[in-house]
Amino acid sequence: MIEDYRSHPKLSKIKIVLIETSHPGNIGAVARAMKNMGLSQLVLVNPKEFPSQVASARASGAADVLSEAVVKETLDEAIADCKLVVGASARLRKVSWPQMDVRETATMIMEVTENEDDQVALLFGREDSGLSNAELDKCHYLAHIPTNPTYSSLNIAAAVQVFVYECLMATDLKNSFSSGQYNHKLASSEQLEGFYDHLYQSLQDIGFLDPAKNARFMRRMRKLFNRTQLDVKEIDILRGILTASQRQSVKLQELQALQSSEPEVEPKNV
Repeated sequence: MIEDYRSHPKLSKIKIVLIETSHPGNIGAVARAMKNMGLSQLVLVNPKEFPSQVASARASGAADVLSEAVVKETLDEAIADCKLVVGASARLRKVSWPQMDVRETATMIMEVTENEDDQVALLFGREDSGLSNAELDKCHYLAHIPTNPTYSSLNIAAAVQVFVYECLMATDLKNSFSSGQYNHKLASSEQLEGFYDHLYQSLQDIGFLDPAKNARFMRRMRKLFNRTQLDVKEIDILRGILTASQRQSVKLQELQALQSSEPEVEPKNV
């Protein structure tokens, strides 16, 4: 038997992020599913219609979750403070993002939220097309709910219900978590995006990366570093290395420019 969810403050660190939801009724239904399982952080990215009487009617007893929902214009704003970002998707993708099933996802979420103030985001995309590739690039992992392969599509509220149920169940498994695994503060999504921008620019500065020829390179780099779950100190070290390499590249370019500008001295005839 699981413990009362109110004894698990880790659940309050989980954000449910809905991206460009087109039907307000789905927003209300998601709010209801969240309250059923003890979650309260609902974030809406550019919803088509909100606030809405339809959403309020569908919330049915979860008006507090709905009234406290936060609306953001961009996904970056919604997940800036999150240490783990997981995208929910039922579609097969050409790009191979790291994937987990919903139960594995819930276990990882509970492990990450062992640390104080570590926020986690679960992303749910549009009703008709889900999450875009650009949005999935922001995720550390892609998660799916095992379903009938001939009909795998779930309503957003149903998908949220399954995810948050597994998170609630995972709170009863706290003894399986290693309390020492996350001794350092994990890097937030905003800090990771700053690192990726820095990496992209520095690789161009040193002549390693040609954006026209290496369009998928940064996606591979995201996969690599997201898999390691970088902490704040590691981000600082990596960005320090990038800054040093950029400085050395500038010095080398200046030296080469100086050498090329010096006039050639013809040897004197003796």
